[in-house]
Amino acid sequence: MLLASAAALVLPGSVARAAAARKPNILILYADDLGYGDLSCYGSKTIHTPNIDRLAARGTRFVNGHAPSATCTPSRYALLTGDYAWRASGVQILPGDAPALIRPGKFTLPTMLRNAGYATGLVGKWHLGLGDGKVDWNQDIAPGPLDIGFDYGFFMPATLDRVPTVLIENRRVVNLDPADPIRVDYHDKIGDEPTGFDHPEMLKFGADPEHSNTIVNGISRIGYMTGGKKARWKDEELSDVLLGKAVDFIAGQKDKPFFLYYAVNEPHVPRAPNARFVGKSGMGPRGDAILQLDWTVGELMRKLEALGKANDTLVIFSSDNGPILFDGYQDKAVELAGKHRPAGPFSSGKYSIYEGGTRVPLITCWPGHVQAGQVSTAIVDHVDFLASMARLVGGSFPDDAAVDSFDMLAPLMGTASHGRDYVIEDTKLMVTTGTKVASSGARILAIRAGDWKLIRASVEPHEFHGNAIGTQPVHQLYNVALDPAEKVDLAQKQPARTAQMAAWLDKIEKAGRSRP
Repeated sequence: MLLASAAALVLPGSVARAAAARKPNILILYADDLGYGDLSCYGSKTIHTPNIDRLAARGTRFVNGHAPSATCTPSRYALLTGDYAWRASGVQILPGDAPALIRPGKFTLPTMLRNAGYATGLVGKWHLGLGDGKVDWNQDIAPGPLDIGFDYGFFMPATLDRVPTVLIENRRVVNLDPADPIRVDYHDKIGDEPTGFDHPEMLKFGADPEHSNTIVNGISRIGYMTGGKKARWKDEELSDVLLGKAVDFIAGQKDKPFFLYYAVNEPHVPRAPNARFVGKSGMGPRGDAILQLDWTVGELMRKLEALGKANDTLVIFSSDNGPILFDGYQDKAVELAGKHRPAGPFSSGKYSIYEGGTRVPLITCWPGHVQAGQVSTAIVDHVDFLASMARLVGGSFPDDAAVDSFDMLAPLMGTASHGRDYVIEDTKLMVTTGTKVASSGARILAIRAGDWKLIRASVEPHEFHGNAIGTQPVHQLYNVALDPAEKVDLAQKQPARTAQMAAWLDKIEKAGRSRP
């Protein structure tokens, strides 16, 4: 099997010297549903995020940073594997009991870094499936993160709004009482615990039918759960618990450089921030959750400094997809948004093929190595992290792995203004039928090249939870530099460019890879 080696490649200036002396720690901070316009360093006048702003001021802030998909599971899959998620079957928003998407033997970012001598850790949201299809939550749970390159994991199985609402450390549910076994079902009600359908008076805030199953901590969730009462998280305390585990992992690494994938939960629904932040944003729970996220970033950076690791750590901050206001819970995010534009100048957000769905905040910081105070226009995608980090640490990966991951180390370090020539964006059409929400199976693809973007013809216009998906039965063409909100479709005025970009997208899709 051929290996794509980064060891012999020339690294940019100070990065090469640092790599020769000691491999840097790598920390990926991955927010959940955070929009381009949700941070003050990206222009927000309604939410102030001083800690993330400080990170940007000390590093490079990207205005063309992209999540691989407009939804969470596909973006996380692409980040960890270096493959676009739309190349694999079944990569979509998963239920909490879905089997592991990334199977043992699949080459991943943590695999590459572990092979290069790193201690690898995961803290926070997983949502990439566990086990082989029928998880027994009361026994060792595998396969999971430890089977695809992570040495340590402390994580939520899926999302805040899905059962089981428990944390897993490595392979076992934390604080599980054997006398109170956990059972989970996503089709039929189990046990006699109250649901949001039957007992709305017990809820901290109302929910749509999809989110009205078993109530945990005064919040109804997607799916049914019984048992595991001592193991269930309390939403208001969860961010502090995860931060503590992230700090413990970092502090425990003394002999090896570390890689930590810290997938925080803000501002994903249900939004129930700690009392320290309630009411502080003036925008309700969603705004308060963003303040909690900013505080978390600040505390983590202060801890890195206290441990003497800040100058040895490359920090990458971003979000898995664009923003959403209403996403199943009646937390007044829409009513209290006011003049706030969570996607900034872009249209729509989460679930959408428009730029608001995948154009996300992206910040890199490594004192003395990443260019400080710089704003980069380079196009970079999270799918590029595997190849880029391989170059940084002198790692290698099989030729048939990371098939869409490009070496973007120079732009990530702020030493090159040009990034990708193009990037593929994707989403799946979401439909609601009664109490269930599922993908229709229709994959929507777009290609962004320079200032131009083509959205492939698909279906009639749809929206989901208030966000326009961006679908049309004909190709759409936009100049996103002149028209960032994608309001003026130029496909009919520029048929040659439209046809050329559509053919280019077809070729990339059929080739099975985009990395040479």
